[in-house]
Amino acid sequence: MQITDNTILITGGGSGIGRGLAEAFHALGNQVIVAGRREQKLRATAAANPGMEYLAFDQDNAEQIRNFAAQFMATHPKFNVLINNAGIQRVEDLTTGALADAEATVTTNLLGPMRMTAAFLPFLLKQPRAAVLNVSSGLAFVPSAMIPTYCATKSAMHSYTQSLRFQLRNTSVQVIEVIPPWVQTELQGERGLNPRAMPLDAYVAETMETLTRSPRTTEVVSERAKAMRFAERGDYDAFFTNFNEGFAAAQRK
Repeated sequence: MQITDNTILITGGGSGIGRGLAEAFHALGNQVIVAGRREQKLRATAAANPGMEYLAFDQDNAEQIRNFAAQFMATHPKFNVLINNAGIQRVEDLTTGALADAEATVTTNLLGPMRMTAAFLPFLLKQPRAAVLNVSSGLAFVPSAMIPTYCATKSAMHSYTQSLRFQLRNTSVQVIEVIPPWVQTELQGERGLNPRAMPLDAYVAETMETLTRSPRTTEVVSERAKAMRFAERGDYDAFFTNFNEGFAAAQRK
């Protein structure tokens, strides 16, 4: 991916990793548009970065996505990079049989990016160079048992991204999976402020450095996420157990 001279749409761009990436790309001279449901946060992000745009919409609503995409492409003819970053994360007790949190998570984290990609891909295919970046997680490869549906959606996004990349292999659209570790953001509420998590600024800097150094990369895997990304190469069962016991202990502190 060429990291300059792009018109970039970032979902969930009002906070966390989305805002961090938006500001980093904006600083490089790209035209950046942040989008999502929380208009106040989007507005604050754009105000803090003169020249950045924001657009509010609900990616849980399939019809809104179609309408949003049509309007966006009409007003941004140079649009060439879609970053599917928006997501939610909820702790779930699977023994209760409740499904509301699980269904909301699947709609936002999996159907949302799939619908966004489907809506924008025909336009991106017409551009001389374009890219789709899907933000998954190290938890796609080793799930945290306390947030099961979140992890399941990220695992599904990994699989979907691989298939999308293969189907687009002979086109102008590059497909990149961004695989963060545990990063200090508000996604996890107070748990996101845990000092054991990677500082957001450090994560964004590492991600941008990788994209700069390796423009043809297919995955941007944080160093902190590599043990999880490649856990299947070792004793996975032991890694899974140790990770979840350690993660649960970290949350209690």
